[in-house]
Amino acid sequence: MIKRIVEADNEAKALEESNQKAAEKERQRIEQQAQAIYQQYMDDAETEIAKDATYVEKLFERKLADTTAKQESVLIKLRADFEQNRDKWVDEIVSRVID
Repeated sequence: MIKRIVEADNEAKALEESNQKAAEKERQRIEQQAQAIYQQYMDDAETEIAKDATYVEKLFERKLADTTAKQESVLIKLRADFEQNRDKWVDEIVSRVID
């Protein structure tokens, strides 16, 4: 009877050890899956960020070119106005200072 109890105890210990090993393997498998999912998510995120960065950079360059062209246009107009009205403006300023 004692022999059977000892054998049953040994079998229970072996079963428990086997279950612990199986649980550890499962934990490691889940950890590896979680890491793989995380890495895939990060790779996808980096790809999207790169796409967005390229889009934003092109948009910025386009807006910068538009703004530069508008500034150049305004500068040309101001210079033309200055050249056209310089004498009139000088006369007006002198007139206001003297009067």
